[in-house]
Amino acid sequence: MKKNVVIGFLGTNLDAGKKRRWRPSVKITEHADFPIARLELIHSRRWNGLAAKIKADVEAISPDTEVLLHRIEIADPWDFEEMYGALYDFARDYGFDDEREEYHVHLTTGTHVAQICWFLLTEARHIPAKLLQASPPRGDEPHAGSLQVVDLDLSKFNALQQRFDLVTQEYNTLLKGGIDTRNATFNAMIDRMEVVTSNSDAPLLLSGPTGTGKSDLATRLYELKLQRRRIKGRLVHVNCSTLRGERALSTLFGHRRQAVAGAGADRHGLLREADGGVLFLDEIDELGLDEQAMILHAIETGKYFPLGSDFEVTSRFHLIAGAGRDLAALVAEGRFRADLFARLNLWTFNLPALRDRPEDIAPNIAFERARVEKLLGSRVTFNADAQAAYERFATDPGTLWPGNFRDLGASVQRMCTLAPRGRITLPMVETEIATIKGTWAAADRDPDMQLIAKYLGAEAAQIDEFDRVQLAAVIRICQTSASLSAAGRRLFAASRAAKTSRNDADRLRKYLDRFGLDWATCTN
Repeated sequence: MKKNVVIGFLGTNLDAGKKRRWRPSVKITEHADFPIARLELIHSRRWNGLAAKIKADVEAISPDTEVLLHRIEIADPWDFEEMYGALYDFARDYGFDDEREEYHVHLTTGTHVAQICWFLLTEARHIPAKLLQASPPRGDEPHAGSLQVVDLDLSKFNALQQRFDLVTQEYNTLLKGGIDTRNATFNAMIDRMEVVTSNSDAPLLLSGPTGTGKSDLATRLYELKLQRRRIKGRLVHVNCSTLRGERALSTLFGHRRQAVAGAGADRHGLLREADGGVLFLDEIDELGLDEQAMILHAIETGKYFPLGSDFEVTSRFHLIAGAGRDLAALVAEGRFRADLFARLNLWTFNLPALRDRPEDIAPNIAFERARVEKLLGSRVTFNADAQAAYERFATDPGTLWPGNFRDLGASVQRMCTLAPRGRITLPMVETEIATIKGTWAAADRDPDMQLIAKYLGAEAAQIDEFDRVQLAAVIRICQTSASLSAAGRRLFAASRAAKTSRNDADRLRKYLDRFGLDWATCTN
Protein backbone atom coordinates (compact mmCIF):
# COMPACT_ATOMS: atom_id res chain seq x y z
CA MET A 1 0.00 0.00 0.00
CA LYS A 2 1.27 3.48 -0.86
CA LYS A 3 2.25 5.82 1.97
CA ASN A 4 0.33 9.07 2.40
CA VAL A 5 2.38 12.24 2.05
CA VAL A 6 0.86 15.65 2.81
CA ILE A 7 2.35 18.93 1.56
CA GLY A 8 1.10 22.29 2.80
CA PHE A 9 1.84 25.68 4.29
CA LEU A 10 2.39 26.26 7.98
CA GLY A 11 -0.76 27.99 9.24
CA THR A 12 0.62 31.15 10.80
CA ASN A 13 -2.76 31.92 12.40
CA LEU A 14 -4.58 28.62 12.78
CA ASP A 15 -1.53 26.54 13.73
CA ALA A 16 -0.53 29.15 16.33
CA GLY A 17 -3.71 28.27 18.24
CA LYS A 18 -4.36 31.88 19.28
CA LYS A 19 -8.08 32.04 18.47
CA ARG A 20 -9.01 28.37 18.91
CA ARG A 21 -7.41 25.16 20.03
CA TRP A 22 -7.94 23.38 16.68
CA ARG A 23 -4.64 23.44 14.76
CA PRO A 24 -5.05 21.96 11.23
CA SER A 25 -1.41 20.96 10.60
CA VAL A 26 -1.47 18.99 13.86
CA LYS A 27 -5.01 17.63 13.75
CA ILE A 28 -4.73 16.10 10.26
CA THR A 29 -2.28 13.58 11.76
CA GLU A 30 -4.86 12.38 14.32
CA HIS A 31 -7.18 10.62 11.83
CA ALA A 32 -6.77 6.88 12.29
CA ASP A 33 -8.37 6.17 8.93
CA PHE A 34 -5.89 8.48 7.15
CA PRO A 35 -2.38 7.67 8.44
CA ILE A 36 0.23 10.18 7.28
CA ALA A 37 3.74 8.86 6.74
CA ARG A 38 5.27 12.27 6.03
CA LEU A 39 4.13 15.86 6.52
CA GLU A 40 5.95 18.55 4.53
CA LEU A 41 5.45 22.07 5.93
CA ILE A 42 6.42 25.21 4.01
CA HIS A 43 7.23 28.36 5.98
CA SER A 44 9.41 31.47 5.94
CA ARG A 45 12.32 32.37 8.20
CA ARG A 46 10.07 34.57 10.31
CA TRP A 47 8.09 31.52 11.49
CA ASN A 48 10.97 29.20 12.34
CA GLY A 49 9.86 28.99 15.98
CA LEU A 50 6.24 28.10 15.22
CA ALA A 51 7.35 25.53 12.63
CA ALA A 52 9.62 23.82 15.14
CA LYS A 53 6.81 23.72 17.73
CA ILE A 54 4.32 22.19 15.25
CA LYS A 55 6.93 19.61 14.26
CA ALA A 56 7.44 18.61 17.87
CA ASP A 57 3.70 18.45 18.58
CA VAL A 58 3.02 16.25 15.53
CA GLU A 59 5.84 13.86 16.37
CA ALA A 60 4.50 13.60 19.92
CA ILE A 61 0.91 12.91 18.84
CA SER A 62 1.75 10.76 15.80
CA PRO A 63 5.20 9.16 16.19
CA ASP A 64 4.88 7.40 12.83
CA THR A 65 4.62 10.72 11.00
CA GLU A 66 7.87 12.25 9.78
CA VAL A 67 7.76 16.06 9.63
CA LEU A 68 10.00 17.90 7.14
CA LEU A 69 10.27 21.68 7.21
CA HIS A 70 10.88 23.67 3.99
CA ARG A 71 11.87 27.30 4.26
CA ILE A 72 10.76 29.33 1.23
CA GLU A 73 10.97 33.12 1.32
CA ILE A 74 7.98 34.80 -0.37
CA ALA A 75 8.02 38.59 -0.02
CA ASP A 76 4.30 39.03 -0.73
CA PRO A 77 2.16 35.90 -0.22
CA TRP A 78 -0.72 37.70 -2.00
CA ASP A 79 1.31 38.23 -5.19
CA PHE A 80 0.05 35.59 -7.62
CA GLU A 81 3.12 35.60 -9.90
CA GLU A 82 5.56 35.30 -7.02
CA MET A 83 3.55 32.64 -5.23
CA TYR A 84 2.99 30.49 -8.34
CA GLY A 85 6.66 30.74 -9.31
CA ALA A 86 7.83 29.70 -5.85
CA LEU A 87 5.50 26.70 -5.68
CA TYR A 88 6.29 25.68 -9.26
CA ASP A 89 10.02 25.66 -8.43
CA PHE A 90 9.28 23.65 -5.30
CA ALA A 91 7.29 21.07 -7.28
CA ARG A 92 9.91 20.86 -10.05
CA ASP A 93 12.72 20.10 -7.58
CA TYR A 94 10.73 17.82 -5.27
CA GLY A 95 11.31 14.41 -6.87
CA PHE A 96 7.89 12.78 -6.63
CA ASP A 97 7.78 9.00 -6.35
CA ASP A 98 4.11 8.31 -7.11
CA GLU A 99 4.70 4.57 -7.47
CA ARG A 100 5.41 4.27 -3.74
CA GLU A 101 3.73 7.35 -2.27
CA GLU A 102 0.27 8.93 -2.48
CA TYR A 103 0.57 12.74 -2.42
CA HIS A 104 -1.95 15.23 -1.01
CA VAL A 105 -1.86 19.03 -1.00
CA HIS A 106 -3.28 20.54 2.19
CA LEU A 107 -5.49 23.50 1.25
CA THR A 108 -6.65 24.53 4.72
CA THR A 109 -3.62 26.71 5.43
CA GLY A 110 -2.03 29.44 3.35
CA THR A 111 -3.48 32.52 1.66
CA HIS A 112 -6.26 32.32 -0.93
CA VAL A 113 -3.62 33.00 -3.58
CA ALA A 114 -1.60 30.04 -2.35
CA GLN A 115 -4.69 27.82 -2.46
CA ILE A 116 -5.40 28.86 -6.05
CA CYS A 117 -1.80 28.12 -7.02
CA TRP A 118 -1.98 24.70 -5.37
CA PHE A 119 -5.14 23.98 -7.34
CA LEU A 120 -3.63 25.04 -10.68
CA LEU A 121 -0.41 23.10 -10.16
CA THR A 122 -2.33 20.00 -9.13
CA GLU A 123 -4.88 20.18 -11.95
CA ALA A 124 -2.04 20.57 -14.47
CA ARG A 125 -0.30 17.54 -12.88
CA HIS A 126 2.85 19.50 -12.06
CA ILE A 127 2.12 18.08 -8.63
CA PRO A 128 0.74 14.51 -8.91
CA ALA A 129 -1.51 14.88 -5.90
CA LYS A 130 -5.05 15.02 -4.58
CA LEU A 131 -6.39 17.98 -2.63
CA LEU A 132 -6.89 17.67 1.12
CA GLN A 133 -9.26 19.98 3.00
CA ALA A 134 -9.39 19.84 6.81
CA SER A 135 -12.27 21.29 8.83
CA PRO A 136 -12.70 21.90 12.59
CA PRO A 137 -15.12 19.66 14.53
CA ARG A 138 -18.81 20.46 14.46
CA GLY A 139 -21.41 19.07 16.85
CA ASP A 140 -20.63 15.45 17.71
CA GLU A 141 -17.64 15.15 15.35
CA PRO A 142 -14.31 13.96 16.84
CA HIS A 143 -12.04 16.67 18.20
CA ALA A 144 -9.70 16.18 15.23
CA GLY A 145 -12.39 17.49 12.87
CA SER A 146 -12.99 16.14 9.38
CA LEU A 147 -10.96 15.54 6.22
CA GLN A 148 -12.14 15.74 2.63
CA VAL A 149 -10.04 14.38 -0.24
CA VAL A 150 -10.65 15.76 -3.75
CA ASP A 151 -9.16 14.04 -6.80
CA LEU A 152 -8.74 16.43 -9.75
CA ASP A 153 -8.14 13.65 -12.29
CA LEU A 154 -11.24 14.44 -14.35
CA SER A 155 -10.71 11.41 -16.56
CA LYS A 156 -11.96 9.28 -13.66
CA PHE A 157 -15.32 11.01 -13.61
CA ASN A 158 -17.30 9.60 -16.52
CA ALA A 159 -20.33 11.75 -15.79
CA LEU A 160 -18.23 14.91 -15.89
CA GLN A 161 -16.50 13.83 -19.08
CA GLN A 162 -19.84 13.06 -20.69
CA ARG A 163 -21.07 16.48 -19.63
CA PHE A 164 -18.04 18.17 -21.20
CA ASP A 165 -18.54 16.13 -24.37
CA LEU A 166 -22.20 17.13 -24.45
CA VAL A 167 -21.33 20.83 -24.17
CA THR A 168 -18.80 20.48 -26.99
CA GLN A 169 -21.41 18.70 -29.08
CA GLU A 170 -23.87 21.52 -28.42
CA TYR A 171 -21.32 24.10 -29.57
CA ASN A 172 -20.56 22.05 -32.69
CA THR A 173 -24.28 21.77 -33.44
CA LEU A 174 -24.55 25.54 -33.10
CA LEU A 175 -21.71 26.08 -35.59
CA LYS A 176 -23.33 23.64 -38.02
CA GLY A 177 -26.69 25.38 -37.78
CA GLY A 178 -28.34 22.29 -36.36
CA ILE A 179 -27.63 20.30 -39.54
CA ASP A 180 -26.52 16.69 -39.08
CA THR A 181 -23.50 16.98 -41.36
CA ARG A 182 -21.71 13.77 -42.32
CA ASN A 183 -18.70 14.96 -44.31
CA ALA A 184 -15.62 14.00 -42.28
CA THR A 185 -13.50 16.90 -43.53
CA PHE A 186 -16.17 19.48 -42.75
CA ASN A 187 -16.89 18.02 -39.30
CA ALA A 188 -13.18 18.02 -38.44
CA MET A 189 -13.01 21.66 -39.47
CA ILE A 190 -15.97 22.51 -37.21
CA ASP A 191 -14.34 20.68 -34.27
CA ARG A 192 -11.15 22.69 -34.76
CA MET A 193 -13.10 25.91 -35.19
CA GLU A 194 -14.97 25.34 -31.90
CA VAL A 195 -11.70 24.90 -30.00
CA VAL A 196 -10.12 27.98 -31.58
CA THR A 197 -13.19 30.18 -31.06
CA SER A 198 -13.54 29.13 -27.44
CA ASN A 199 -9.88 29.72 -26.55
CA SER A 200 -8.53 32.44 -28.84
CA ASP A 201 -9.40 36.04 -29.64
CA ALA A 202 -7.18 36.12 -32.73
CA PRO A 203 -8.68 36.92 -36.16
CA LEU A 204 -10.38 34.13 -38.11
CA LEU A 205 -10.30 33.85 -41.90
CA LEU A 206 -13.15 32.03 -43.65
CA SER A 207 -12.35 31.31 -47.26
CA GLY A 208 -14.31 29.50 -49.93
CA PRO A 209 -16.41 29.98 -53.06
CA THR A 210 -19.52 32.12 -53.01
CA GLY A 211 -22.52 30.49 -51.38
CA THR A 212 -20.58 28.14 -49.11
CA GLY A 213 -22.06 29.74 -45.99
CA LYS A 214 -19.36 32.14 -44.78
CA SER A 215 -21.87 34.75 -43.59
CA ASP A 216 -24.06 32.24 -41.74
CA LEU A 217 -20.99 30.66 -40.14
CA ALA A 218 -19.70 34.07 -39.02
CA THR A 219 -23.03 34.69 -37.27
CA ARG A 220 -22.80 31.34 -35.50
CA LEU A 221 -19.21 32.01 -34.46
CA TYR A 222 -20.39 35.29 -32.95
CA GLU A 223 -23.13 33.45 -31.04
CA LEU A 224 -20.59 30.94 -29.73
CA LYS A 225 -18.25 33.72 -28.59
CA LEU A 226 -21.22 35.34 -26.86
CA GLN A 227 -22.15 32.11 -25.08
CA ARG A 228 -18.55 31.56 -23.98
CA ARG A 229 -18.51 35.14 -22.63
CA ARG A 230 -15.52 36.12 -24.75
CA ILE A 231 -17.41 39.17 -26.04
CA LYS A 232 -20.24 41.40 -24.88
CA GLY A 233 -20.87 43.62 -27.90
CA ARG A 234 -22.75 43.19 -31.14
CA LEU A 235 -21.96 41.63 -34.51
CA VAL A 236 -21.20 44.20 -37.23
CA HIS A 237 -21.37 42.73 -40.74
CA VAL A 238 -19.58 44.68 -43.49
CA ASN A 239 -19.73 43.70 -47.17
CA CYS A 240 -16.42 45.09 -48.36
CA SER A 241 -17.35 44.72 -52.03
CA THR A 242 -19.73 47.67 -51.61
CA LEU A 243 -16.99 49.99 -50.29
CA ARG A 244 -14.93 52.17 -52.59
CA GLY A 245 -12.55 55.10 -52.11
CA GLU A 246 -13.24 57.77 -49.51
CA ARG A 247 -16.62 56.25 -48.78
CA ALA A 248 -14.91 53.06 -47.64
CA LEU A 249 -12.71 54.92 -45.17
CA SER A 250 -15.65 56.93 -43.85
CA THR A 251 -17.89 53.87 -43.49
CA LEU A 252 -15.28 51.81 -41.69
CA PHE A 253 -13.42 54.36 -39.60
CA GLY A 254 -15.87 57.27 -39.33
CA HIS A 255 -15.15 60.96 -40.00
CA ARG A 256 -15.32 64.45 -38.66
CA ARG A 257 -17.95 66.43 -40.49
CA GLN A 258 -15.46 68.95 -41.88
CA ALA A 259 -13.46 66.15 -43.53
CA VAL A 260 -16.26 65.05 -45.89
CA ALA A 261 -17.99 67.44 -48.25
CA GLY A 262 -21.69 67.69 -47.49
CA ALA A 263 -21.49 65.82 -44.20
CA GLY A 264 -23.87 67.31 -41.66
CA ALA A 265 -22.42 65.59 -38.60
CA ASP A 266 -19.59 63.44 -37.32
CA ARG A 267 -19.81 59.73 -38.07
CA HIS A 268 -18.63 57.01 -35.69
CA GLY A 269 -17.89 54.32 -38.30
CA LEU A 270 -18.47 50.58 -38.18
CA LEU A 271 -15.26 49.77 -36.31
CA ARG A 272 -16.53 51.89 -33.42
CA GLU A 273 -19.88 50.07 -33.57
CA ALA A 274 -18.04 46.75 -33.24
CA ASP A 275 -16.26 47.77 -30.02
CA GLY A 276 -16.53 44.87 -27.57
CA GLY A 277 -18.07 42.60 -30.18
CA VAL A 278 -17.26 41.02 -33.54
CA LEU A 279 -16.45 42.76 -36.82
CA PHE A 280 -17.17 40.55 -39.83
CA LEU A 281 -15.42 41.86 -42.94
CA ASP A 282 -17.04 39.83 -45.71
CA GLU A 283 -15.24 39.86 -49.08
CA ILE A 284 -12.17 41.40 -47.45
CA ASP A 285 -10.30 40.70 -50.69
CA GLU A 286 -12.28 43.57 -52.23
CA LEU A 287 -10.80 46.18 -49.86
CA GLY A 288 -8.30 48.69 -51.24
CA LEU A 289 -4.69 48.71 -50.04
CA ASP A 290 -5.19 51.89 -47.97
CA GLU A 291 -8.15 50.42 -46.12
CA GLN A 292 -6.19 47.20 -45.59
CA ALA A 293 -3.35 49.13 -43.94
CA MET A 294 -5.73 50.92 -41.57
CA ILE A 295 -7.55 47.68 -40.72
CA LEU A 296 -4.24 46.02 -39.86
CA HIS A 297 -3.31 48.91 -37.56
CA ALA A 298 -6.69 48.72 -35.85
CA ILE A 299 -6.39 44.96 -35.35
CA GLU A 300 -2.92 45.17 -33.84
CA THR A 301 -3.36 48.25 -31.66
CA GLY A 302 -7.11 48.57 -31.14
CA LYS A 303 -6.81 52.20 -32.29
CA TYR A 304 -7.33 54.20 -35.49
CA PHE A 305 -7.82 57.75 -36.77
CA PRO A 306 -11.25 58.72 -38.14
CA LEU A 307 -11.07 60.84 -41.29
CA GLY A 308 -10.21 64.42 -40.43
CA SER A 309 -9.44 63.67 -36.79
CA ASP A 310 -6.15 64.37 -34.97
CA PHE A 311 -7.07 61.99 -32.16
CA GLU A 312 -7.13 58.21 -32.17
CA VAL A 313 -10.28 56.30 -31.33
CA THR A 314 -10.13 53.03 -29.40
CA SER A 315 -12.12 49.98 -30.48
CA ARG A 316 -11.41 46.46 -29.27
CA PHE A 317 -13.15 43.87 -31.38
CA HIS A 318 -12.77 40.29 -32.58
CA LEU A 319 -12.26 40.07 -36.33
CA ILE A 320 -13.74 37.49 -38.67
CA ALA A 321 -12.79 37.94 -42.33
CA GLY A 322 -14.41 36.28 -45.32
CA ALA A 323 -12.71 35.88 -48.70
CA GLY A 324 -13.96 34.34 -51.92
CA ARG A 325 -10.58 34.50 -53.63
CA ASP A 326 -7.16 33.07 -52.81
CA LEU A 327 -5.50 35.76 -50.66
CA ALA A 328 -2.05 34.23 -51.10
CA ALA A 329 -2.39 34.62 -54.87
CA LEU A 330 -3.58 38.21 -54.43
CA VAL A 331 -0.54 38.92 -52.26
CA ALA A 332 1.72 37.58 -55.01
CA GLU A 333 -0.03 39.90 -57.48
CA GLY A 334 0.40 42.92 -55.18
CA ARG A 335 -3.35 43.29 -54.69
CA PHE A 336 -3.44 42.33 -51.02
CA ARG A 337 -1.08 43.36 -48.25
CA ALA A 338 1.29 40.61 -47.17
CA ASP A 339 1.34 41.85 -43.54
CA LEU A 340 -2.46 41.80 -43.27
CA PHE A 341 -2.60 38.34 -44.84
CA ALA A 342 -0.01 37.11 -42.33
CA ARG A 343 -2.19 38.47 -39.50
CA LEU A 344 -5.33 36.83 -40.88
CA ASN A 345 -3.69 33.54 -41.77
CA LEU A 346 -3.16 32.42 -38.18
CA TRP A 347 -6.52 30.62 -38.21
CA THR A 348 -7.79 29.93 -41.73
CA PHE A 349 -10.78 27.72 -42.41
CA ASN A 350 -11.51 26.72 -46.01
CA LEU A 351 -15.19 26.02 -46.52
CA PRO A 352 -15.65 23.26 -49.12
CA ALA A 353 -18.01 23.65 -52.05
CA LEU A 354 -21.37 21.85 -51.92
CA ARG A 355 -20.33 19.42 -54.68
CA ASP A 356 -17.40 18.33 -52.47
CA ARG A 357 -19.81 17.35 -49.67
CA PRO A 358 -22.26 14.95 -51.37
CA GLU A 359 -23.03 13.15 -48.10
CA ASP A 360 -24.23 16.46 -46.62
CA ILE A 361 -26.67 17.31 -49.41
CA ALA A 362 -29.60 15.25 -48.06
CA PRO A 363 -29.41 16.80 -44.55
CA ASN A 364 -29.19 20.27 -46.12
CA ILE A 365 -32.24 19.58 -48.27
CA ALA A 366 -34.14 18.68 -45.09
CA PHE A 367 -32.82 21.81 -43.37
CA GLU A 368 -33.84 24.07 -46.26
CA ARG A 369 -37.29 22.46 -46.41
CA ALA A 370 -37.81 23.08 -42.68
CA ARG A 371 -36.66 26.68 -43.09
CA VAL A 372 -39.12 27.29 -45.93
CA GLU A 373 -41.92 25.68 -43.92
CA LYS A 374 -41.42 28.38 -41.28
CA LEU A 375 -41.56 31.08 -43.95
CA LEU A 376 -44.71 29.66 -45.53
CA GLY A 377 -46.37 28.69 -42.27
CA SER A 378 -47.35 25.28 -43.63
CA ARG A 379 -45.91 21.78 -43.77
CA VAL A 380 -44.31 20.57 -47.02
CA THR A 381 -43.10 17.03 -47.79
CA PHE A 382 -41.58 15.13 -50.72
CA ASN A 383 -43.22 12.12 -52.30
CA ALA A 384 -40.79 9.20 -51.98
CA ASP A 385 -40.05 8.96 -55.72
CA ALA A 386 -39.68 12.74 -55.98
CA GLN A 387 -37.19 12.90 -53.10
CA ALA A 388 -35.14 10.02 -54.51
CA ALA A 389 -34.99 11.68 -57.95
CA TYR A 390 -34.02 15.06 -56.54
CA GLU A 391 -31.29 13.62 -54.30
CA ARG A 392 -29.87 11.62 -57.24
CA PHE A 393 -29.62 14.82 -59.25
CA ALA A 394 -28.26 16.86 -56.32
CA THR A 395 -25.49 14.37 -55.51
CA ASP A 396 -24.53 13.55 -59.10
CA PRO A 397 -20.86 14.48 -59.75
CA GLY A 398 -21.99 16.29 -62.87
CA THR A 399 -24.20 18.64 -60.83
CA LEU A 400 -21.75 21.39 -59.99
CA TRP A 401 -23.92 23.73 -57.89
CA PRO A 402 -21.99 26.88 -58.91
CA GLY A 403 -23.87 28.95 -56.32
CA ASN A 404 -23.44 26.21 -53.69
CA PHE A 405 -25.92 26.44 -50.81
CA ARG A 406 -27.58 29.53 -52.29
CA ASP A 407 -28.51 27.48 -55.34
CA LEU A 408 -29.72 24.57 -53.24
CA GLY A 409 -31.77 26.80 -50.93
CA ALA A 410 -33.40 28.63 -53.85
CA SER A 411 -34.26 25.35 -55.55
CA VAL A 412 -35.91 23.85 -52.45
CA GLN A 413 -37.79 27.08 -51.80
CA ARG A 414 -39.22 27.10 -55.34
CA MET A 415 -40.50 23.54 -55.02
CA CYS A 416 -41.96 24.11 -51.54
CA THR A 417 -43.73 27.29 -52.63
CA LEU A 418 -45.25 25.66 -55.72
CA ALA A 419 -46.14 22.34 -54.06
CA PRO A 420 -49.88 21.62 -54.35
CA ARG A 421 -51.36 20.72 -50.96
CA GLY A 422 -47.86 20.62 -49.48
CA ARG A 423 -46.64 17.64 -51.57
CA ILE A 424 -43.60 17.84 -53.86
CA THR A 425 -44.21 15.39 -56.71
CA LEU A 426 -41.91 13.74 -59.26
CA PRO A 427 -43.09 15.94 -62.16
CA MET A 428 -42.33 19.01 -60.02
CA VAL A 429 -38.82 17.72 -59.36
CA GLU A 430 -38.26 17.03 -63.06
CA THR A 431 -39.42 20.55 -63.91
CA GLU A 432 -37.15 22.02 -61.25
CA ILE A 433 -34.15 20.07 -62.52
CA ALA A 434 -34.79 21.33 -66.06
CA THR A 435 -35.09 24.89 -64.70
CA ILE A 436 -31.81 24.62 -62.81
CA LYS A 437 -29.93 23.26 -65.80
CA GLY A 438 -31.32 25.95 -68.06
CA THR A 439 -30.41 28.69 -65.60
CA TRP A 440 -26.87 27.41 -65.20
CA ALA A 441 -26.36 27.05 -68.93
CA ALA A 442 -27.51 30.63 -69.52
CA ALA A 443 -25.33 31.96 -66.71
CA ASP A 444 -22.24 29.91 -67.60
CA ARG A 445 -19.53 32.50 -68.05
CA ASP A 446 -16.63 30.10 -67.79
CA PRO A 447 -14.06 31.65 -70.17
CA ASP A 448 -12.71 28.21 -71.06
CA MET A 449 -16.19 27.00 -71.96
CA GLN A 450 -16.96 30.14 -73.93
CA LEU A 451 -13.73 29.81 -75.91
CA ILE A 452 -14.30 26.15 -76.76
CA ALA A 453 -17.97 26.73 -77.58
CA LYS A 454 -16.90 29.39 -80.07
CA TYR A 455 -15.34 26.65 -82.22
CA LEU A 456 -17.26 23.50 -81.25
CA GLY A 457 -20.72 24.90 -80.57
CA ALA A 458 -23.04 22.55 -78.64
CA GLU A 459 -20.44 19.76 -78.76
CA ALA A 460 -18.40 21.72 -76.17
CA ALA A 461 -20.80 20.55 -73.45
CA GLN A 462 -19.74 16.93 -74.12
CA ILE A 463 -16.09 17.60 -73.21
CA ASP A 464 -14.99 16.68 -69.69
CA GLU A 465 -13.90 19.57 -67.49
CA PHE A 466 -10.36 18.14 -67.30
CA ASP A 467 -10.00 18.18 -71.10
CA ARG A 468 -11.80 21.53 -71.33
CA VAL A 469 -9.12 23.36 -69.36
CA GLN A 470 -6.30 21.81 -71.40
CA LEU A 471 -7.97 22.42 -74.76
CA ALA A 472 -8.70 26.05 -73.93
CA ALA A 473 -5.03 26.60 -73.01
CA VAL A 474 -3.92 25.06 -76.34
CA ILE A 475 -6.31 27.25 -78.34
CA ARG A 476 -5.05 30.40 -76.61
CA ILE A 477 -1.43 29.51 -77.41
CA CYS A 478 -2.37 28.89 -81.03
CA GLN A 479 -4.02 32.31 -81.18
CA THR A 480 -0.90 34.06 -79.89
CA SER A 481 1.69 32.12 -81.93
CA ALA A 482 2.98 33.00 -85.40
CA SER A 483 2.69 29.48 -86.77
CA LEU A 484 1.70 25.92 -86.04
CA SER A 485 5.37 25.04 -85.41
CA ALA A 486 5.85 27.99 -83.05
CA ALA A 487 2.79 26.97 -81.07
CA GLY A 488 4.10 23.40 -80.93
CA ARG A 489 7.47 24.51 -79.66
CA ARG A 490 5.81 26.45 -76.79
CA LEU A 491 3.48 23.62 -75.86
CA PHE A 492 6.01 20.79 -75.94
CA ALA A 493 9.20 22.58 -74.84
CA ALA A 494 9.57 20.56 -71.65
CA SER A 495 9.02 17.11 -73.21
CA ARG A 496 10.88 17.67 -76.50
CA ALA A 497 14.20 16.37 -75.18
CA ALA A 498 12.72 13.00 -74.24
CA LYS A 499 11.15 12.41 -77.67
CA THR A 500 12.89 10.60 -80.53
CA SER A 501 10.79 12.57 -83.00
CA ARG A 502 10.69 16.30 -82.36
CA ASN A 503 7.98 17.21 -84.84
CA ASP A 504 6.07 19.52 -82.48
CA ALA A 505 3.79 20.75 -85.23
CA ASP A 506 2.65 17.20 -85.96
CA ARG A 507 1.99 16.50 -82.28
CA LEU A 508 -0.13 19.65 -82.03
CA ARG A 509 -1.98 18.83 -85.24
CA LYS A 510 -2.91 15.37 -83.92
CA TYR A 511 -4.07 16.84 -80.59
CA LEU A 512 -6.38 19.34 -82.29
CA ASP A 513 -7.69 16.65 -84.59
CA ARG A 514 -9.00 14.73 -81.56
CA PHE A 515 -11.57 17.49 -81.13
CA GLY A 516 -12.22 18.07 -84.83
CA LEU A 517 -10.12 21.25 -84.90
CA ASP A 518 -7.17 22.46 -86.97
CA TRP A 519 -4.70 25.35 -86.95
CA ALA A 520 -6.67 27.49 -89.37
CA THR A 521 -9.89 27.16 -87.37
CA CYS A 522 -8.24 28.08 -84.06
CA THR A 523 -6.55 31.20 -85.44
CA ASN A 524 -9.59 32.68 -87.20
